[in-house]
Amino acid sequence: MSSPRSVYHFNSAIVREPSRSVVDGLRVGEHASPTYEGVKLEHDAYIAAMRQAGVQVTILPALEALPDSVFVEDPALIFTEGAILLRPGAASRAGEAAAIVPALRDMFETVLDLPGHGYVDGGDVLTTPNCVMIGLSARTDKAGAEALAVCIDKLGRKARLVATPEGVLHFKTDCSLLDDETVLSTARLSRSGVFKDFRQIIIPDGEEPAANALRVNDVLMVPSDYPRTIEMLDKLDYRIVPMKTAEIGRIDAGLSCLSLRWYRDGE
Repeated sequence: MSSPRSVYHFNSAIVREPSRSVVDGLRVGEHASPTYEGVKLEHDAYIAAMRQAGVQVTILPALEALPDSVFVEDPALIFTEGAILLRPGAASRAGEAAAIVPALRDMFETVLDLPGHGYVDGGDVLTTPNCVMIGLSARTDKAGAEALAVCIDKLGRKARLVATPEGVLHFKTDCSLLDDETVLSTARLSRSGVFKDFRQIIIPDGEEPAANALRVNDVLMVPSDYPRTIEMLDKLDYRIVPMKTAEIGRIDAGLSCLSLRWYRDGE
């Protein structure tokens, strides 16, 4: 069964070093490319913040043939009870799940393969205390989401299919969990009613990318370029750790994308 501890209580994480090919990462629209050096600096700071928060970080080597592979959350889903291999919705990312299999099989007794032929990106999956929300999007189709729900049930958790706003890349592009009862959400996602059972903190207009914050134990990592959001959360007594995300933001990524996080029993 699911662990009784908070779903943002982690002591273990997996990250993957950025490749030099990260400059060719996927993006929606005509964004300028990031620099490898810029992504590397943000990634190094992210690892340091994770460790400072009490998380043991396993660093996997870069994969030059897979430019988006630094965003390790998309090809897999991890819980204390086991791991699930996903099937990313972008063709260029098809090899990422296979690449992470050895690490997952080394760390978990249970590693489930996503059945069927649907697609799921981990960026569309938000774990809450009561259920695992799977957002339908351009990268996660209904067949993939339903297959993932079966796998989640096998691990002793409940899944719920929800909608991602039109034009938004991933469900978690527009939201994050702040604590057991509270979510941070954009106004457009909040209007859908998906978080009606939560206390909702709404992102100020114009700072929508700040919705992809990341709660890790006692700290809340927040993109540093959104001062009104940081001020709002600071006044609510969250322990804020500002994180630079300008470079990864050029390829449509945020803080949650950069790691797979879980609580390893016995640590």
